[in-house]
Amino acid sequence: MRNSDLVVLNANVVTLDPEKPRAQAVAIRNGKILDVGSNEQILGYVTDETQVIDLDGKTVVPGLIDSHVHALGFGQSLRQLGLRNVTSITEMKTKLARYARDNPQCEWIFGGGWDQERLSEKRFPNRWDLDDAVSDRPVSLMRVCGHVGVVNSKALEFAGINRETESFDGKIDRDEDTGEPNGILKEEALELIRRVIPKLSPKEIEESCLLACHEAIEAGLTGVHWLVTSADELRVVQRLCSGGRLPIRVYLGVPVEFLDHLAELGLVTGFGSDMLKIGFVKILVDGSLGGHTAALNEPYNDRQDTKGIMLYTQPKLNRTILKAHEAGLQVAVHAIGDRAVNVALNAFESALKRFPMEDHRHRIEHCSVLNPVLIRRMNHLGMIASVQPHFVFSDFWVTSRVGEERARWVYPFRSLIREGIVVAAGSDCPGEPISPLLGIWAAVTRKDSHLENVTAEEALKMYTWNAAYASFDEDRKGSIEVVKFADLTILSDDPCVVSSEKIKEISVEMVIVGGKIVYSS
Repeated sequence: MRNSDLVVLNANVVTLDPEKPRAQAVAIRNGKILDVGSNEQILGYVTDETQVIDLDGKTVVPGLIDSHVHALGFGQSLRQLGLRNVTSITEMKTKLARYARDNPQCEWIFGGGWDQERLSEKRFPNRWDLDDAVSDRPVSLMRVCGHVGVVNSKALEFAGINRETESFDGKIDRDEDTGEPNGILKEEALELIRRVIPKLSPKEIEESCLLACHEAIEAGLTGVHWLVTSADELRVVQRLCSGGRLPIRVYLGVPVEFLDHLAELGLVTGFGSDMLKIGFVKILVDGSLGGHTAALNEPYNDRQDTKGIMLYTQPKLNRTILKAHEAGLQVAVHAIGDRAVNVALNAFESALKRFPMEDHRHRIEHCSVLNPVLIRRMNHLGMIASVQPHFVFSDFWVTSRVGEERARWVYPFRSLIREGIVVAAGSDCPGEPISPLLGIWAAVTRKDSHLENVTAEEALKMYTWNAAYASFDEDRKGSIEVVKFADLTILSDDPCVVSSEKIKEISVEMVIVGGKIVYSS
């Protein structure tokens, strides 16, 4: 019998292995699971050199994986002005003024997390609100969705945005009386601000990335599907990995702007190492429900003048997805509205007819507003649904946004699972909290008349086996089985046993990645 480097005993092991769903102990050797079984069975692997951890009945689950994280943005948000819990524009202005006063070294002031639906004024903040708090430095505050932002007059001045600036098809909001930009920018118009923001140094990127990694680990994660935004960010993540400083497994989501470069180099999904590899090409085809920019088939219930915004035409999306598909790259399309999902499915269907592929595992990110026809098409095409369960509670306003009939099909987790679609879960952090336990709680406890909530085990599987499947890794992680990576999350309680409301109170006790303890409370 082989010796073990690490042994976990006296545990409640939730394996998610149908052949052996529960166990007491786990033996680990060379970063992989050597055996799973009873205390007596696993004790046989213990020698004087084995590290033994007695968990005293605590729960071990497969390492939790977040399928949609903006890690650099998350790390930056931890250092910026947080506005997630503000309830009025007055409170926002007070916090902004205080932050500016406490951070005189900041040339620009950044923040985010606000939601106009939570503000007592029930409107977007504008440039003049921000000017009341800070007028001597540029300010940029992003809505929680990341698709709408508000800037002050100084930021507009820096970006050269004025009354004569092109409106980007209405994406630059204007004062109705004067025609002056009011500071509210949507979708592509935000690029006018981004291009004048001081570029982050490699050191600043590294610090933010490491901060995000450590926060993710403390939340119980052993892996993330990491959406990168630039070549600089990608280089930093690669350098962290090659230097042995990347503490969490990373599956990269790269912007579609990188597609030509990846195709020229012949880099395909899966290229890389056990800790860092190329994943999917990310394509953004619409906006957000919160900002009225998600593309719907019919007008918004509370804004009859708009159906949202499509960022791609059907022919352009067809060409782009076909190119990535033929190059051997997984594609993940951000599509929130039902119109956007339909256009995405049309493009995937066209690509698969031109270039059939049995196990492509292409993904729809968010797929928020669906209907039975779209769900059946997703299953027929073999799509993965990459969802963010905490949206269920954050988007408390969804019925007023889309009306009763469509609201029934917003985030229909149970219907997706019942249809046979693999549903992987994530946070969309920093838009939502990084905690996978909050996501599991949200998926289980959502209350509506349509019973779209799922069981705790189904929700747990969304953050483990399903997330691993979404990165072609189900044979290496996602369940606690012999030969798989020794990626384990140790919890204070069993999410499959405690009452649903108690799930969000479960604490993360320890995180193990590749047989190494990377976090312990």
